[in-house]
Amino acid sequence: MFKWFKDKIAKNGTEETPSVEENKSEEIIEGEKEDVVENIEESISEDVELRENDLEEIEEEVETTTTEEDLKDDFDKVKVESVEEVVEEKEDKAEEKVSLFQRLKQGLSKTRHEMGVKINTVLGAYVKIDDEMLEDLEDILISADIGMKTTMQLIDNLRDTIIEEKINDPSLVKDLLKKEVKKLMNEDLPTEISEEKPTVILVVGVNGVGKTTTIGKLSNKLKMKDKKVIIAAGDTFRAAAIDQLKTWGDRAGVDVISHKEGADPAAVIFDGISAAKSRNCDILICDTAGRLHNKVNLMQELEKINRIIDREYSEANRETLLVLDATTGQNAMNQAKTFMEVTELSGIVLTKLDGTAKGGVVIALQSELQIPIKLVGVGEGIDDLQEFNMDSFIDAIFD
Repeated sequence: MFKWFKDKIAKNGTEETPSVEENKSEEIIEGEKEDVVENIEESISEDVELRENDLEEIEEEVETTTTEEDLKDDFDKVKVESVEEVVEEKEDKAEEKVSLFQRLKQGLSKTRHEMGVKINTVLGAYVKIDDEMLEDLEDILISADIGMKTTMQLIDNLRDTIIEEKINDPSLVKDLLKKEVKKLMNEDLPTEISEEKPTVILVVGVNGVGKTTTIGKLSNKLKMKDKKVIIAAGDTFRAAAIDQLKTWGDRAGVDVISHKEGADPAAVIFDGISAAKSRNCDILICDTAGRLHNKVNLMQELEKINRIIDREYSEANRETLLVLDATTGQNAMNQAKTFMEVTELSGIVLTKLDGTAKGGVVIALQSELQIPIKLVGVGEGIDDLQEFNMDSFIDAIFD
């Protein structure tokens, strides 16, 4: 109001001395101004006091009412969200497991037809269990390259179980056979590859079995698990082996340590170990020559490589994986026995299972040699190298 009065005087342009009445009006205005300011201050003070009182009441209410029920509700809410996350995670893992099983089953379709379908046909043709039926089963198992020794043992064990449990229904025989296969393969064998830091994986096998491909796929598999991997191209004898390994290294996003063709393989492994240490890698994968004139040369080369690893990387976990081609059937068994003589094997990688009806060799390898099958190749894709699961394998070939 005072501002308005001053503006009005300025507008009229008067420069006369204010009269007594005007002075009184100005005093009144000043008084009103002070009253307004005082009222505002009182109002603010009251509002602050009310807010402080409200805050105290809220704090008291929180202390008395939220310590149990409200907090429990919040906890239950978090708990429900956690359970939902766990359920989603389990569902994702279940879907992945089903996907892997379906790929395995598809890859073993030829073996399944050779074993599972024929076994179902034979069992469906008999109304009771007799020696003739068991002989037919024996022929089927041998044709799937399970091998004579393993097949005879399976049939003998199956016969004993049938007699012991007094089973007469042929439809029950397949489940019994699956159980006997599982017993022979020894489910207690360790099928997981060491992934602890640091680990050295020495990959051995003859030329043509898929060593280079296996190393590339294994590198990719480990890289997907956030492992830092380096490959040492120790197969310096086979033409183009180094270039092929580099190509796989590029696909998997993994560094490859290499020398020129014809160089000393042990020197390559030495440099690989040095690189793994300096770059703080988790896993070093070492390729080796597939064929060195004869078994004596092969033994000497592998012994030299093992000495280098023992001396330069003694703190590392060790894996020696033998790569075998499943399409070669019982010849794979002979290769395994040869390599067992020259080096200590920790596991077997079986490739090309998707292209053979002789997948029964898996049963023979693990049951007769007691070396675990750790990985199986069921396709040509970079993701088609799977961890071996005995139950899934048996279900895939018999169902």
